[in-house]
Amino acid sequence: MSAPSSSPPEPALEPRGLAAPHGGVADQIVIDAQDLRMIYPPPKAGGKGTVAVDGVGFQVWRGEIFGFLGPNGAGKTTTISILTTLLDPTSGRARIEGIDVLAHPNDVRRKIGLVFQKSTADEELTGRENMLIEAGLYGLTSGQIGGHVNDLLAQMDLATSADRFVKTYSGGMRRRLELAVGMVHKPKLLFLDEPTLGLDPQGRAGFWRYIRYLRDSQGLTVFMTTHYLDEADQLCDRIAVIDHGKIIALGTPKQLKDSVGGDTLVLSVAAGSADPTALISPLPGVTAISRQGDSLRVKCSRGESLVPKVVMTAAQAGIEILGVTVIKPTLDEVFLHLTGHAYREEGEAPNGNPGHGAGNGPEGAPA
Repeated sequence: MSAPSSSPPEPALEPRGLAAPHGGVADQIVIDAQDLRMIYPPPKAGGKGTVAVDGVGFQVWRGEIFGFLGPNGAGKTTTISILTTLLDPTSGRARIEGIDVLAHPNDVRRKIGLVFQKSTADEELTGRENMLIEAGLYGLTSGQIGGHVNDLLAQMDLATSADRFVKTYSGGMRRRLELAVGMVHKPKLLFLDEPTLGLDPQGRAGFWRYIRYLRDSQGLTVFMTTHYLDEADQLCDRIAVIDHGKIIALGTPKQLKDSVGGDTLVLSVAAGSADPTALISPLPGVTAISRQGDSLRVKCSRGESLVPKVVMTAAQAGIEILGVTVIKPTLDEVFLHLTGHAYREEGEAPNGNPGHGAGNGPEGAPA
């Protein structure tokens, strides 16, 4: 295994105004995406094409874990497919380690690892055989790579099962094998497209423990998507939120949560009661109120201190409050605030486009 990389120089400001967490000069930019657009052709002549990616641009710095979040149909997988040379954009440009993904795709592929949403391991082969086949695709012989394969198998807790058929592996073991296969050629940039989907909490925790180890010990840069916002909150140095093909927010988890502004009270109002909005709005600390059916969402500076005032004000007006929940800012709240719907609600994917890309098809196609 390679020795831990030395700390890069103090960062300068990147174009969006955020300090790069692990670098600051041009050679510390691992991914540079500029105004990427992808328009899928219409299914029928004369129809309208589907805009899957609409002017996406961002930079990823060496050694950071960068999260890319959005609902199904938002443009995540299409963007990953462009960055990993699986799909040519309609316009825009992207560079990986300074290499243009359109002009030199084979050079880019040698620089990156990729773990797909779905397992790509051959179940009729052993874990070790899967890794050696992958190494062979990169022109590496078992003699050149054997020690590294053994090291990876040990790191992923697969040493004792390396010579078993993959069809006997548990879900967590398969995901760890996928990670080992993706790292067999020693990439410095790893793309993870929903890598822990379907794993139990223990399997997810184990998988990310290995990712942290690889980042900390080898300076690995990670570009990830996930449907688990707690993962993104705990793991990512920065997060880009994409919706309808556009990046609508970019920052650290703390910056994104702070942007929501304070706590949220969710009030459950008894059916048939009057609307308490006009009574609650003037209370100190209340910044916004929205109604959803028989519930009110009250944005405020300090939720706990506001609860008794809200309940008392409503009671004095004869309005029955059935329940009050105080919600602290989370990435779920950020997503709801930015898009108007919860993150785990699947966005509608446009129909009629052929499948491409690294996951279940492009974001512009049925997933």
